[in-house]
Amino acid sequence: MEELVTQIIGYLRGMWRFRWWGLALAWVAGIAGSLAIYFMPDHYESSARIHVDTQSVLRPLMSGLAVQPNISQQIDLLSRTLISRPNVEKLITMADLDLTVQNAQQREALITSVTSRLRIQSGRGDNLFTLSYEDVEPHRAQRVVQSLLSLFVESGLGGKRQDTDAARRFIEDQIRSYEQKLTDAENRLKDFRLRNMALLGTGARDYVTQIAETNEQLREARLELREAENSRDALRQQLSAAPSDAGIAPPPMVATPEIDARIDLLKRNLDEMLQRYTEMHPDVVGARRVIEDLEKQKKAQLAELSASMAGSTFGAPGAMSAGVEQTRLAVAQAEARVASLRARVAEFESRLASLSEDAKRIPELETEMAQLNRDYSVHKSNYDQLVSRRESANIAAEMSTQSGIADFRIIDPPTLPTKPSAPNRLLLLPLAALVGLGAGFALTFLISQLRPAFSDARQLREITGLPVLGTVSMLTTSERRRRRRNGLFAFGSGLVAYAGVFAAVTVAIVFLQS
Repeated sequence: MEELVTQIIGYLRGMWRFRWWGLALAWVAGIAGSLAIYFMPDHYESSARIHVDTQSVLRPLMSGLAVQPNISQQIDLLSRTLISRPNVEKLITMADLDLTVQNAQQREALITSVTSRLRIQSGRGDNLFTLSYEDVEPHRAQRVVQSLLSLFVESGLGGKRQDTDAARRFIEDQIRSYEQKLTDAENRLKDFRLRNMALLGTGARDYVTQIAETNEQLREARLELREAENSRDALRQQLSAAPSDAGIAPPPMVATPEIDARIDLLKRNLDEMLQRYTEMHPDVVGARRVIEDLEKQKKAQLAELSASMAGSTFGAPGAMSAGVEQTRLAVAQAEARVASLRARVAEFESRLASLSEDAKRIPELETEMAQLNRDYSVHKSNYDQLVSRRESANIAAEMSTQSGIADFRIIDPPTLPTKPSAPNRLLLLPLAALVGLGAGFALTFLISQLRPAFSDARQLREITGLPVLGTVSMLTTSERRRRRRNGLFAFGSGLVAYAGVFAAVTVAIVFLQS
């Protein structure tokens, strides 16, 4: 620490030797700086304040019906991006700043200068913005701020309209695309239903139930076929056992009990089928046709029986011949009945085989149907959502146009400045004085380093590395003390005069600006 203090004292002693040089440079630099500050052109700043009201009454009322953009965020982003090159060029044209521009270089310099002097300041969360511009002419500064204010409002409204229009165009394109996809999906689904209408049916019953019912009908048909075959075989045996000249008592009621039983059974089955099918179902139509045939057979047999009984008596040769004929007629009817039942059994077997084959294709058809329905559902859902979004966008556009969600209110119009805002000579003059003193201090330090001198024996010994045997002191006389005192007084007077001049100039500027 002692060495550092000693070194500093040595530097100060060396600088003290050239103090007049430093004082002279301080005066020169101070006066030059003061003149430069005095002749600096005055700059006038015009400003305006605008408030953007985003709290519209319609916003909570239209919540859920219309798109609610973040207006505050959009306005904040607009304030940050408003000072761009295209906007500055438009601003220069609006404020007539390019009337004296002659070439591209001057225009570029003008754009750079205007961009650097434009200011947009925003408050914290209150949507209050301050627009300002500084120029050497107050009227031009006011004109630029007015143009910037108009540009700010137009950019906010135009940007919202452009965003809304772009969103609506995009939604319209997507709606047309999904409408075409939805039409294609509907056509594919329609073609699939038409191709597989017989297999899909009405969808009221599945194929397992249909196969079970067909099996039950086939079992009943086979049972009736066996009964008819047994009845036919019995009639054949009776016909073959009777002698050609023997009398055979005619069986007047051979077919009637069987036909009545079958008619009753068919009617019961018909009632059950009518509970499940319509009148046009093939099984219902077939059952009614069989019942009608049996009724006709029954009437025919009763008519033949009545005729035979009226024309002959039992035991006569004519009666015997009539009995054989009746038996043969019953055998023929039984053969017809057997053939009809065989055809019915074959029909049920064919139907059962067809249902079994169709049932094997049902899983494949159901899978394809599920895929078609899934594609259709996805396209339908997206289409409905897009249509809803389009309506929301339309409502939002109308609401923004008619009611104005963001209301631009000018709090303070652009001012016409009467006093310069820059340069701040009250601050610059003391700084110029300090700069002059600093320049003089630096000059004395530089000269002391260029023309060094030793102030004591210790410094000489440390630098040369040689032993110092002794020192010779200068005798102090009254003349030397007087000259030293006068020199200190003159140097101090110079410093005081330097500070006084700058203080007087500063006070004068204060009075002139007040």
